[in-house]
Amino acid sequence: MFVLGLDSLPPKVLYENYGEGLDFIRQLTKESQNYLMKTCHPPITVPAWISMFTGKTPGELGIYGFRHRKPGTFDSYVVNSNDVKEKTIWDELAKFNIKTGLFGVPPTYPPKPMNGFMVTDFNTPGKEKPYTFPPWLKSEIENKIGESPIFDVVYRTEDRNKAYSDLMEMIDNHQKILNYLVKKAWDLFIYVEIGVDRAHHMFWKYFDDTHPRYEYNEKFSRAIPNVYKKIDNWFSKLIKELPKDTIYVIVSDHGTKSMKGSYPINQWLMQQGFLKIKNETKEGEDLLPDNINWNETKVWAWGGYYSRFFFNIKGREPKGILEKEEIEGLIKDLKNSISKIKGPNNEQWKNEAYTPQEIYPEIKGDAPDLTVYLDDLNWRPIGTIGYKSMYLEKNDKGPDDSMHDWYGVFSIYDPEGTIEKGNKGVIEINKIKNVLEQLILGK
Repeated sequence: MFVLGLDSLPPKVLYENYGEGLDFIRQLTKESQNYLMKTCHPPITVPAWISMFTGKTPGELGIYGFRHRKPGTFDSYVVNSNDVKEKTIWDELAKFNIKTGLFGVPPTYPPKPMNGFMVTDFNTPGKEKPYTFPPWLKSEIENKIGESPIFDVVYRTEDRNKAYSDLMEMIDNHQKILNYLVKKAWDLFIYVEIGVDRAHHMFWKYFDDTHPRYEYNEKFSRAIPNVYKKIDNWFSKLIKELPKDTIYVIVSDHGTKSMKGSYPINQWLMQQGFLKIKNETKEGEDLLPDNINWNETKVWAWGGYYSRFFFNIKGREPKGILEKEEIEGLIKDLKNSISKIKGPNNEQWKNEAYTPQEIYPEIKGDAPDLTVYLDDLNWRPIGTIGYKSMYLEKNDKGPDDSMHDWYGVFSIYDPEGTIEKGNKGVIEINKIKNVLEQLILGK
């Protein structure tokens, strides 16, 4: 079985033929079993992929995003493979002596022992760090191929020309290494291409003509189709090289949609009286702990594709003021207030706010007190403050014109025709592991 993970690929691209560049893969889907893949809370790369390959929700994993807050502080840490405590599909299949090859699956850095081999994911700090299992595979790749993996690119930059060049170089680099690795012994190979996600964030407003700031550009409007085409051409050649009974899976961790704008969520908390600062700030400044009046602050937030709210609870936080019996009322007040946030033209938004208990069967690790989505993920909550308007066109941390979406893709192609073809409705992301295991074990 070969799993091609196309990070953030939306259904409208694969199933509805929006845009160009995926001719071969789309042809495969006509002979495949196809699902809409409903992603997890939150719809973010790191928790989503590992939820898929462990069959656990982010709450059960204790993984709620790319970064986590260190409890009781303003500091954060980046999630890595050491934070994954549950068994993965490759761990469980090893009991049946099934060998797995991994490339770019988040979060697999730092590498861990496994029955097979791996090259780690985009969170790998650099080529000077260990990035393979077995350890000697690192020098083997560098000697045989003559280059190290490019793990990621700078994609939130005004220099889109360089970003595009770097992106195409990274995908070329991945394909060279993969062409070498697929010749090794394996029963299951999982390859996640983060470059698709980076292309979407860099160039979506040039690609999607429904984007509120759509702009045709002779070069940039071809960027996403060129990324698709590069992957599609490589994949069409790969299929000719692999055994004829190989099952192929095309899957994404979440979808992509246009970012209508950004909304300063900490500024909103200030307006609502949940957050108090000591001194006025310049436009776009970070919310800093030294500038928070903790004696009058109940809530503060992180921005991102979603927002994480943290409560200033007595006994848990260094300067906490909230008694435990106040929290239920606070949550009710926050949810009521969040539901009333409207758009720039007073249009109704679909806003959602969840406690961990409402979206997860079990809660481990450093969960936020409230997970908040604005306008069904159309608007990005940002954490910086000092703005004159509550409605901004741009992301505050560099260019980014797309948002994540709830639905991705999951398509299974078996050239031997042992699976039922056609559209099969919706599958939740944490159910995919079980399907893959049954397929590879022939059940």
